[in-house]
Amino acid sequence: MTKTSTAQSGDSSIIGSLAGYARPRSLVMLLLGFSAGLPFYMIYQNLSLWLAEAGVEKGEIGLFAWTGFAFTFKFLWAPAVDRVPIPFLEKMVGRRRAWMAAAQIGVALTLIAMSGANPQENLFYVAFIAVIMAFMAATQDIAIDAWRIEAATDEEQGVMAAMYQYGYRVAIMVAGAGALIVADNVNWPAAYQFMALLMGVGLLTALFAPKVEVREYAPPPRTTMMETFSKSVIGPFRDFFSRYGVHALLILLFIALFRVPDFLMGYMTGPLYIDLGYDKTTIGAVRSGAGLFATLFGVFLGGVLVARVNIKAALLFGVISQAATNLIYSWLALSSATTAGLAAAVIIDNIAYGAAGTILIAYMSSLTNTAFTATQYALFSSFYALPGKFVGGFSGYMVEAVGFAWFFVITALIGIPAAVLVFFLGQSEKRFTATPVEPPSSA
Repeated sequence: MTKTSTAQSGDSSIIGSLAGYARPRSLVMLLLGFSAGLPFYMIYQNLSLWLAEAGVEKGEIGLFAWTGFAFTFKFLWAPAVDRVPIPFLEKMVGRRRAWMAAAQIGVALTLIAMSGANPQENLFYVAFIAVIMAFMAATQDIAIDAWRIEAATDEEQGVMAAMYQYGYRVAIMVAGAGALIVADNVNWPAAYQFMALLMGVGLLTALFAPKVEVREYAPPPRTTMMETFSKSVIGPFRDFFSRYGVHALLILLFIALFRVPDFLMGYMTGPLYIDLGYDKTTIGAVRSGAGLFATLFGVFLGGVLVARVNIKAALLFGVISQAATNLIYSWLALSSATTAGLAAAVIIDNIAYGAAGTILIAYMSSLTNTAFTATQYALFSSFYALPGKFVGGFSGYMVEAVGFAWFFVITALIGIPAAVLVFFLGQSEKRFTATPVEPPSSA
């Protein structure tokens, strides 16, 4: 092949890759990612800022990270998303979209409920609503993940994961900057009400997105409770272990450790900003301005790595970058409160965060069997969140014990085990031949 034809082939490949981002389903994924991202900051980052401003102790603020266990254990009710119909809605829009819509309505209602909270007088009420909000948001994630995986081929999952991340990050910008500006100029209740209104974007998308079910819903035959449990819950787990054997344990361990550094440090960045003296408008502008574009670049970088290099190299980059960039917050904790310093920390961290997230989503998506899409993906995403959410609950007490600077150093060092495990993964799972599993007749 001549140099000219090689160049033309490369150009065609690039154009073809970019065209994938303009597909209708990719654009739908963008809007669904936006819907998934809206409640995230309102449960975690913004809530931690509200609590810190209200004078809640750092140890108690850290415990709110445990509201995220709803995301961690979502695999427990993911079988319902695979098998249980939503009355009325399912006949009109299909199961995946019906579950999305129901969860989005739930998120909006809990955002409104949170707007009536007073952290200084009733912290228990705040915690209760935060847990319910996280449950509804996690259910939305289950349905969106299932739709995404079933709406695209394995080769297209990198683009779909990137579009999800783009939408998610736009929502972070809106929730991060928009909500904080509203809170700064009006109050926190108004900020939560504003976010509840914006959940309508996701609801409209869910109702009008393409239907992707690989089979039509049929009423399930009458079976015993044990038979139903075996097909709905045990079946997806048995399928995964039958396909990967003992190696499945190594995969799950790696997934569990991949994001620990980010989860551990994430809930303490808000209190750090408040301690350093930044105002909410500055925090929101930097996180959702420079931070957004940095994350979008990171998401793009992650998608390119998934498409262009082997999975081992992509995963290693994701692990090392997200752990090492936590050190920038140690530097920030020891520096004076300048906007430039805050922007530098946020930009560097968000590039790594965006790339690592895209790489992990694409990797986990490649491990699923379409017969059990929602349940298996929920299992993987729960494993990657469990250790980080658990230790994250103690993050406030860690800061009180060692200070912010050493706390962020510790979070960086915790990424070492996952980096080591990458060398035992690579393409090794390809050695295992996927055994076709007949999907439950009622799914």
